[in-house]
Amino acid sequence: MKRLFNRSYFFDQGIHFECQQCGVCCTGDPGIIFVGKEEVTCIAEYLSVRVSFFIEKYLYPIKDGYSIREHEDGRCFFYENGCTIYPVRPHQCKTYPFWFENLRSAKKWKRICKECPGIGCGPLYSKEQILELVHSNMDAVVTPESYMRINEN
Repeated sequence: MKRLFNRSYFFDQGIHFECQQCGVCCTGDPGIIFVGKEEVTCIAEYLSVRVSFFIEKYLYPIKDGYSIREHEDGRCFFYENGCTIYPVRPHQCKTYPFWFENLRSAKKWKRICKECPGIGCGPLYSKEQILELVHSNMDAVVTPESYMRINEN
């Protein structure tokens, strides 16, 4: 991890970001919305439902946790004119757009900037904060093979 912090990145000066709750990252192409086992209870309590009901109705098993089901159009089950679980949304959602896949290159980041209106707004995230967020989410959004390639460089 230390080697990751010592490298130079296109975001060395930091990135301003503040979620606009627009739903761009909650809709569109289908994907995995990872929910750790420890997050399941928190979300179920927020929704005032039993954990077993929450799991059965809204999740499917993946890795060491679950993924939130999506509608056929790729929209998260919890996105209806806004995120209905925003205060307790999964860590993966909280760390968007600071995902490895989005920060792999300046070209990819420019594409994400066109989609996400929160980029360029709000507080400045330092290079160190960004790398911590990326690292904290690696298990959810990066395959072990990709992670090995990162550490080889």
